[in-house]
Amino acid sequence: MRLFPRIMFRALSWAARKGLREEPASGSAGVSAAEKKLRSRERGVRGETYAYWYLRRNGYVMIARNYTAPGFKGEIDLIGYDGSTLAFVEVRTRTAGNAGSQSAEESVTPGKWRVVARMAQHFLVERGLAECPYRFDLLAIENRSGQRPELRLHKGAFSGARQREEWSGRRRGAAY
Repeated sequence: MRLFPRIMFRALSWAARKGLREEPASGSAGVSAAEKKLRSRERGVRGETYAYWYLRRNGYVMIARNYTAPGFKGEIDLIGYDGSTLAFVEVRTRTAGNAGSQSAEESVTPGKWRVVARMAQHFLVERGLAECPYRFDLLAIENRSGQRPELRLHKGAFSGARQREEWSGRRRGAAY
């Protein structure tokens, strides 16, 4: 059953054997802010695609990518079932070796987790999954030029129990 995800991840892994993105030939000197942002977004999309197939290969059944909800800031990168538990996955792709740069794990702030938790609660209510067990995972990808990316999956990276209690009370007492 997991043959296709294994084949896809193997193909992506082979393609990423020298990193997830091409290094600019002239370095970063003279690159505009808009071009830096575009390169960063491209690296993020490549990282999310790599993460998607990595998780599929490891048994996740993905049900949503880049989930957004009207009126909410932010997005959830990947949502899928790991067994009977619904996992909301934040994917962080970082280039290793940049002086002064944070690790992928350090780049996720408490504010980002709050946004993800709010979006997750909205997703659960919207889909009628309020009683479904869930957790928040972090998939850190370190991209090294000329090498395969290093992946670190942190299951249950933070607890959403407090957010669930807040939303349960809000659903019972106040209008959603």
